Amino acid sequence: MRISRTLRTATRALRRNPMRATLTTLGIVIGVGAVIAMMEIGAGSSAQIQKGISSMGANVLLIMPGTVSTAGVTQSTGSATTLTPQDCEAIIRQCPAVRTAAPVVRARTQVVYGSRNWEPNSIYGTTPAFLDIRQLGPMAEGRMFTQRDILNGNRVCVVGKTLARELFRGSSPVGREIRIKNVTFRVVGVLKSKGANMMGMDQDDIILAPWSTIKYRVAGSSLGSTNQSISSGSSSSAVNTLSNLYPSGQTSLYPERSEVQMANNPMPVRFTNVDQILAVARSPQSIPAAMQQIKEVLRRRHRLGPDDPDDFDLRDMTEMSNVLTSTTSMMTNLLLAVATISLIVGGVGIMNIMLVSVTERTREIGLRMAVGAQPRDILRQFLVEAVVLCLIGGAIGISLGRAASMLVRMVLNWPTALSVGAIIAAVVVSAGVGMLFGYYPAWKASRLDPIEALRYE
Repeated sequence: MRISRTLRTATRALRRNPMRATLTTLGIVIGVGAVIAMMEIGAGSSAQIQKGISSMGANVLLIMPGTVSTAGVTQSTGSATTLTPQDCEAIIRQCPAVRTAAPVVRARTQVVYGSRNWEPNSIYGTTPAFLDIRQLGPMAEGRMFTQRDILNGNRVCVVGKTLARELFRGSSPVGREIRIKNVTFRVVGVLKSKGANMMGMDQDDIILAPWSTIKYRVAGSSLGSTNQSISSGSSSSAVNTLSNLYPSGQTSLYPERSEVQMANNPMPVRFTNVDQILAVARSPQSIPAAMQQIKEVLRRRHRLGPDDPDDFDLRDMTEMSNVLTSTTSMMTNLLLAVATISLIVGGVGIMNIMLVSVTERTREIGLRMAVGAQPRDILRQFLVEAVVLCLIGGAIGISLGRAASMLVRMVLNWPTALSVGAIIAAVVVSAGVGMLFGYYPAWKASRLDPIEALRYE
């Protein structure tokens, strides 16, 4: 028989017992509906978890200066002065996998307001992009300082909730003036509360200010590490060489003094450097690409040869990324297990009812075989009946699952997200369950002896 005729025959057979067909599909309806609802609720919860973990810095990349050796002693990472604000700007412009970046100048000193004082955990000189990187916005009160404040070196700052509580004792700090290392700063905003991080450190005990102000007024401009080893003998002989009396053109990234300047004033060169650069990747999956792009940009800017080691240290938050990956995988596996159990239960119901149907329709099967139907035709008919039942149940289950997901979002305010993949998978799995669990009853029907089937009471 053709497929269309088989489908019509199977549909007529299912219409004979609409109540039994409805109860048969009920297991598939409940299973598919539960899967769709759980997948959408799970997708929303997973997105919320990813957002929460990202706010702790899962996508953040930390760029530190390299090491420096003095008198045979190699100091730790960050001891060199190799990062500049211009490096940060180049990373933002030339790294597509990086969403934004911010330079950071650190300081640690006492903060005074009136007769009260407090030493915060962190005093950072940075840019407004720091709020996006560390997920500190929007402001709880006031505003963030602007790029103009950075260019002008204005003495403005924003404070965390802990500092506001300890210094101002419940009153609004916006518009008040505090002193940081005897430098007066005007508070223009208060950060929202973040609580403790994964290591237990208070993230609200913080001050943010323009990096230019912190660099030049509070922390002081760091001395460059280049040209710190000066040999007076070699400088004197070089000065007396008429061919090298005047400095040649600059060939390195950092300013280098002429030999005359080194001999007359043997002091290291000053230039603007930052303690670190924070960059945030566009997604956890783009972290490797962002790291590679940052490395290429910095090596090119620092004029490092192919065999030269990096003069910076690039780190990612591997631990947080692993937490994010394991959490998402665990939730996906949990939903998959529940979906499998639900569909297996529905499939067992399909098989049970189809076996009953074969038993009830034994004489019909014998009659069909007696007038020329082949075993494959009987097999195809019962198999199509099982698949149609599962597809109808799957369609109803998808509708109920979507409705349940929307109801949960409206009543309980739980985050949900439409999962097109789950809907497509539900249709495919419904057809697969019908074929898998309907095959045995169909095969059993096709193996009946026509004479015995006609004599069956």
